[in-house]
Amino acid sequence: MTRLLEDIEDGLVDVVVVYKIDRLSRSLADFAKLVEVFDRNGVTFVSVTQSFNTTTSMGRLTLNILLSFAQFEREVTAERIRDKVAASRKKGMWMGGVPPFGYRVENRKLLVDEDNAAHVRWIFSRFIEIGSCTLLAREVGARGLGTPRGNRIDKKYLYRMLSNRAYLGEAVHKGESYPGEHDAIIYRETWDRVHMILQESPRKRAARTRADTPALLKGLLYGPDGAAFSPTHTCKGGRLYRYYVSQTVLKHGAGACPIGRVPAGEIEAAVIEQLRAVFRQPEIVAGTWKAARAQDGEITETDARAALQQLDPLWDELFPAEQARIVALLVERVDIGTDGLNVRLRVDGLGSLAREILAGGIEAAA
Repeated sequence: MTRLLEDIEDGLVDVVVVYKIDRLSRSLADFAKLVEVFDRNGVTFVSVTQSFNTTTSMGRLTLNILLSFAQFEREVTAERIRDKVAASRKKGMWMGGVPPFGYRVENRKLLVDEDNAAHVRWIFSRFIEIGSCTLLAREVGARGLGTPRGNRIDKKYLYRMLSNRAYLGEAVHKGESYPGEHDAIIYRETWDRVHMILQESPRKRAARTRADTPALLKGLLYGPDGAAFSPTHTCKGGRLYRYYVSQTVLKHGAGACPIGRVPAGEIEAAVIEQLRAVFRQPEIVAGTWKAARAQDGEITETDARAALQQLDPLWDELFPAEQARIVALLVERVDIGTDGLNVRLRVDGLGSLAREILAGGIEAAA
């Protein structure tokens, strides 16, 4: 149709011929616009099976009547289709489209795909544990999961998944849900617990998530003037930025301390890197063995070395709360100055940690 109108405007068409008038348009308003284009460019309109003369008033009336019936037929057909879809959805039938993650379509019916259904159950249960789609999206990405079309699963996709009543075995139409023909993947109890969390303000959930994931150096970081640094954060452009701010600056304003604030990620990474280097030092291994032996005489120096070597590759797999607990156990104080930072360790903490590792008491995220 677009190419036809372009050719008409370019003067390449003399006559437009159709089988029936409703083959050109079934909308009275659209056809009126087409007739304007035809008249403006001197184009004649001919219907092979319908004889009328549009140059007369009776011919134009006949044309309008035919178009009115064509539009009426189109609208009635659309109503019938909508009614059929609604009736089918009320019966719980699958009416096409992209199946929800965790299902597959066979013979126009939704069937549970057990492999992906297990991932769906994990997503629902994990959301109940952490209450954050942002964190959940990262864990889903770490597992290598993707949408049925191969795209990355982001937090918007997770919100839609957590709100999809198809996982309860229901069919939804116009906001109303009906018992579906397909099997449920999620229990009602799990669904209700998820939606109790979703009803809470996203800001409150984000604040609680941050509280549940404590800052690694909270209560351990001190500035050049001896004042403690407190964790804080700010949001810009939808992103969260974490900092440690000097108490001196908070009390007396910017400029009161040569180091007012430091990015949390950078200072935490520097401390962790020093800890990892410490785990490999022979004198630290010997001190750890002596501290651990004071509590358990059966621990050998080889055991202490193996325990510290085991923690280094395991660190990235630990839960954030577990990382914070270990840092608090190992680090007595971190002093930051204009020329760098100094980490003071707890030798007795290293001994306690070695005993925990040997006993299998460290909790990993994977």
